[in-house]
Amino acid sequence: MKVKVFKIGGNVVENAELLSAFAADFAAVQGPKVLIHGGGVRASALQKQLGQVPNMIEGRRVTDADTLEVVTMVYAGLCNKNVVARLQSCGCDAIGLCGADANLITATRRPAKPVDYGFVGDISVEGVRTEMLLKLLDCGLVPVLCAINHDGKGQLLNTNADTVASSVAQALAQKAEVELVYCFEKNGVLRDKDDDMSVIPLITPSVFTKLKEDGVVADGMIPKLENSFKAIAAGVSSVVIKSAANLSNNLQTTLKND
Repeated sequence: MKVKVFKIGGNVVENAELLSAFAADFAAVQGPKVLIHGGGVRASALQKQLGQVPNMIEGRRVTDADTLEVVTMVYAGLCNKNVVARLQSCGCDAIGLCGADANLITATRRPAKPVDYGFVGDISVEGVRTEMLLKLLDCGLVPVLCAINHDGKGQLLNTNADTVASSVAQALAQKAEVELVYCFEKNGVLRDKDDDMSVIPLITPSVFTKLKEDGVVADGMIPKLENSFKAIAAGVSSVVIKSAANLSNNLQTTLKND
C-alpha cells in the first residue's frame, strides 16, 4: 500500500482562500491519504481574547492547564470540523479525530527539564495505532487528525502538529510506502522570507544546521525540519515542503539525508 500523509498549518486553516484551494487539490489526490492540521493562529488569537499570553519556544507552545483548554477547543473542535466540512464539500469523505478517538495516538507527557512545556505530549511510533488507521483507510475514509492526543490515563496532551504528522508517517511506514507532505502558505523553505520565489530546493541535515546558525530557518520551521529528518531516518520514503495553494506545483523543498 502507498499512503500519503499531508500536514497543513494554522495559517492555511484560517485562510478561507488557501483552505478552499488546498481542499480541492487534496480531494483530487488518488489513493489512501491522511491529513494532519494545526490551528495555532486561531488558538493564539483566542488566548489573547481570554487574557492569556501565548508562550512559544522555538515554535512549540508552552501548554499550561488554561492553554490546554483553549487548544483543545480550537484544534479538536472548530478547526478540525471546519477542515472536515470543507473536504466533504469537495467530495472527500473525511472523518475528524483527535488522538484520544479510537485510541489512535497515545503520548507521554514531556519531562519538565530542561524546559517545562506543561501538558505537552511526545509520541513514539508505538504510540500510533497503525492498524486502526489502516482500517479507516480500507473503508475509504480520510482521517483528519488534530494536534490533541492523550496519555491513556485520562489526560489530554497537546503535541506540535508537525510532530504528529511525522509520527503518523513513521508508524505507517512500517506497513506501507509513505510520502510525507508539509503544506503551508509558502512555496517551500525560503532563503529570504520576503521573497516567495527564493525556495531552497534541497536541504540535508548539514545544510539545516548551517541555515539555523545563519538565522535563515527559525521559529516554527525548526520543528518542521527536525521532524522531517526523523521521518526519513525511520523509513518514510520522501518528505516535501510546499505550498498548500497548488499541490501540483513543482516548486518545493525536498528533504533527504547527506
